[in-house]
Amino acid sequence: MLVNPQTLKDQSVQAQPRASAVYLSEILSDLDEGADFLSRLSAEDMDIVRSSGSVCRFEKGEGIFFQGDRHSGIWLIEGGSVRTFYAGPSGREITLAFWTPGHFIGGPEIFGGGTHMWSADAQEDTKLLYLTGPRIRQLVDTMPSFAVCLINGLVAKGKCYSALVQMLGTRSVTERLAQLLIILGDTHGKPVGNQLIIEKVVTHENLAAIVGSTRQWVTITLDKFQKKGLITAKRGRMIIENYDLLRAIADGDS
Repeated sequence: MLVNPQTLKDQSVQAQPRASAVYLSEILSDLDEGADFLSRLSAEDMDIVRSSGSVCRFEKGEGIFFQGDRHSGIWLIEGGSVRTFYAGPSGREITLAFWTPGHFIGGPEIFGGGTHMWSADAQEDTKLLYLTGPRIRQLVDTMPSFAVCLINGLVAKGKCYSALVQMLGTRSVTERLAQLLIILGDTHGKPVGNQLIIEKVVTHENLAAIVGSTRQWVTITLDKFQKKGLITAKRGRMIIENYDLLRAIADGDS
């Protein structure tokens, strides 16, 4: 069965991919909830926030902060995208999320102190606004609206990582992979006829690090999906051929 165009419409798949955060979640509408956490600030207040920070740029693949480093502040993403990930004692990594403009990274100890529980690196050339812990405290003390924004941003982050834990604890790895493909289709998909082309390039290693498996397992499972007519994988691109059945697998119904 091919993709039903009406299904694509019902799932709010846009003709043009949007810059959305990507992480494992059962509720697709929550993926980008934290992207507008500073939206309640006036233009004047936002100017104050920007003048309190410093712009920094990172090239693709460059580390921004590292697991075990001391917290010193947060980074607001203004351009590009950032991956946050955790590395276990064996060196095996699990990707927590891919963050896009409007989100911040560097929590949870926003005022500084303690050590980072995970790392972050730039997935493309990235522009960030860095706010030190003391600067953040000063803004919170003098600008109540910024304090409310920060709380909302932390709430969004908490929901993100709660969703990740729920997915890891309640879904099989096959269901997680199917759900991840659905997420990528909804956030970075372009409908072409009865197909949904995922325009974000993701490697098998990337997928494995998100769903908590190995690259070899992902390769084997994607091949099974392809033989069932669910997807087509070619030249680093993924095409969803049967959205409804893939979603059924993600929901544990098939």
